[in-house]
Amino acid sequence: MSNERILFNRPYMTGKELYYIAEAKFGNILAGDGSFTKRCHRWIEQSTGCDKALLTHSCTASLEMAALLLDIKPGDEIIMPSYTFVSTANAFVLRGGVPVFVDIREDTLNLDEKLIEAAITPRTKVIVPVHYAGVSCEMDTIMKIAGKYGIKVVEDAAQGVMSRYKGRALGSIGDLGAFSFHETKNVISGEGGALLVNDPKLSLRAEMIREKGTDRSRFFRGETDKYTWQEVGSSFLPGELIAAFLWAQLEEAESITATRLKTWNIYHSMLAPLENEGIIRRPIIPSDCQHNAHMYYILLHPQIDRQAVLSELKRHEVYAVFHYVPLHSSPAGKRYAKIHESMDVTNFQSERLLRLPLWVGLTQDQQHHVVDVLTRILRAVS
Repeated sequence: MSNERILFNRPYMTGKELYYIAEAKFGNILAGDGSFTKRCHRWIEQSTGCDKALLTHSCTASLEMAALLLDIKPGDEIIMPSYTFVSTANAFVLRGGVPVFVDIREDTLNLDEKLIEAAITPRTKVIVPVHYAGVSCEMDTIMKIAGKYGIKVVEDAAQGVMSRYKGRALGSIGDLGAFSFHETKNVISGEGGALLVNDPKLSLRAEMIREKGTDRSRFFRGETDKYTWQEVGSSFLPGELIAAFLWAQLEEAESITATRLKTWNIYHSMLAPLENEGIIRRPIIPSDCQHNAHMYYILLHPQIDRQAVLSELKRHEVYAVFHYVPLHSSPAGKRYAKIHESMDVTNFQSERLLRLPLWVGLTQDQQHHVVDVLTRILRAVS
């Protein structure tokens, strides 16, 4: 075991992916919106309760569609956390929008709902809660604030497939939601995503934006005798082979989630002694949140050198990672965005976070090895 390489991530295949890809090939529809795409749409709609689901080639594409759907114009402000992937900001900056970074909560590392209202100005158009690690933001409060000021909500639920908030699927609570099926996520298609449209008034336009700004989908449903250019759009569809791969994953989404939760809980139990010693802090899951075990992270004691820990783990063939570099500290963040007051929690927590290997197929023996190596390293440097 001591010489075994334990990767940070290993994409999981259910066993049906190649069979469905072959089925799609012989179905003579490869360009997208074939039978597998339709199956995926129905699954997402039924499992989340959204008005319409639309597969895209990435979660980034879904967020870019959201910016188009909400008519983001130059100077419009979008409230979001700085502790997120660059796509959250990029999608709106591409339309001329200005990200307004608000600090995160100390416990969940999600957007701090208590700071949102003070960040609102007459230019505020959208709030983008990012459900970090598949743990929901405090959506009741966020939706109440949005309703009070007439602001739209776009859920960045890239990490939130199969997670819930008070029984509601993440991505289905705001006006729009975005999923990711990137190979690092729980349910995958290599690259891929989905836009969840929860406001029925946006559904038809979403279809057109996804189809290069045309009403092609209406034409194929027999609702019009031709299709033509209706508004600004782009090509956001994934190919049918991607949808076929994804369908094999969605069929097993519940068992994938259950397996990951079992692995997550084993880590959580084994790492309790280090938390009791004050060396780390484990993840905190609010009682209203049902998470999907997207990741297991720890927060190191501030005096511990994270890079030294990562290097030592790697020397023992245990591959852990950190993320993100907060967007407000990046060159593009300084150029395109604004900061609302302090980023103290974002700065503090982002420098302490370390993610452990977690994937379907990771054995309990491997987890014990990860924790044993980590424990020896941390006690040596504490």
